[in-house]
Amino acid sequence: MDKKRRSEGQIPAHAPSSSRDGSRDGSHESDARIPAGPDDSVSRIPAGPLRTQDASYDPRSRSPLPIGERIGAHDRYTGRGVVTAFLDSGFYAHPDLTTPHSRVHAYFDLMSGKSGVEHLEHPDASSWHGMMSSVVAAGNGALSGGRFRSLAPDLGLVLVKVGTLSRVHHDDIARGIEWVILNRARYDIRILNISAGGDYEASYLDDVMSRFAEAAVRAGIVVVCAVGNRGDRPGYVVPPASVPAVITVGGLDDAGNPHFGKVTGYRSSFGPTIDGLQKPEVITLADWIPAPILPGTPTAKQVSLLAKLHRAKDDEIIAILEKYSGIYAPLDEAKNQPTYLLRQIIDGALRDELVINEHYKMVDGSSFAAPIVTSVVAQMLEANPSLKPAEVKRILIQPAQRLPTLEVDRQGWGAVNPRAAVERAIALRK
Repeated sequence: MDKKRRSEGQIPAHAPSSSRDGSRDGSHESDARIPAGPDDSVSRIPAGPLRTQDASYDPRSRSPLPIGERIGAHDRYTGRGVVTAFLDSGFYAHPDLTTPHSRVHAYFDLMSGKSGVEHLEHPDASSWHGMMSSVVAAGNGALSGGRFRSLAPDLGLVLVKVGTLSRVHHDDIARGIEWVILNRARYDIRILNISAGGDYEASYLDDVMSRFAEAAVRAGIVVVCAVGNRGDRPGYVVPPASVPAVITVGGLDDAGNPHFGKVTGYRSSFGPTIDGLQKPEVITLADWIPAPILPGTPTAKQVSLLAKLHRAKDDEIIAILEKYSGIYAPLDEAKNQPTYLLRQIIDGALRDELVINEHYKMVDGSSFAAPIVTSVVAQMLEANPSLKPAEVKRILIQPAQRLPTLEVDRQGWGAVNPRAAVERAIALRK
């Protein structure tokens, strides 16, 4: 899990910033006022994205392309009939996972012992990270009219809470993997996504968590792990990402649209590991990832207000501020200022916090690269259910494409090629 994730709370009001320090829970928007244009979204979104696709804007000011368009996804397979387990700090039954019907097969809270999908109906601050990672892998884009649909919108989910907002412990991840192994047959779990890491480096030869990860693979589960976001510390890869048998995923940055030709590496961790192993094996998008905003939170309320103000006419702004007083303090304090100054506060907050619209924002981190690879694996297993974990890994890395400007240690075999991987899986049908 990205330890630098911005905590849930009030969106700061400040001038546009170029600082980008970790997984973004926030929002953003352009310097100029962008009129609300047509969108292919469902009726519950009152207007279209708050950002433009104009190449003259920086990535904070554009609506990113859908993941599938950015990495060349196969358009035939959707993860139907495949079940993935997720380990994370918490989850929420987001509409992108539950409409028109729920694809969450089970939920278990390792911390409290509670189980049952009814516990996913009331989010808390710990729900942010797991909600976003699971929707990136399996969301159907219900709140975006399908625009931000994942590569596997029919993927089934088993969600396992192994931590809290402040911490996911090494031993609890190990316990979570053990739970998945024990319940593999009950839920027909084929994939395990772990967008979290242990507390320390450890050899896979004697680390308990690593042994459980290896056991999961031997049990027939494809284990996909985020490599972490410590690219500033060469060779620092912690379990379970350091385990030889798992698929470890690093990141790349395409500025939200690869057609702009700005594809570079991301600041994800890389090996060699403490055991001298190459990690990650593959990389994929880890920046400018569309992800849902957690409903009912202060951030959601603030984003809703800012979006409403952004689309309002100048003579409507004060009335809206008075009606929704107390939601966003910087605007309450500035409501007597000229309209153009209010616009600067509104647009600056949307831009810097990377808001796409009322329901989505852009986030970054290898925590979200791993679920993208999980969705590719789901497509592969739908296309060829007989594949073993080792076969999946080999098929995934064979057509990967290395970035010529990025060191091999940082990218392994290179950027995943979803369409080619699925075609290879089809070719191996027995």
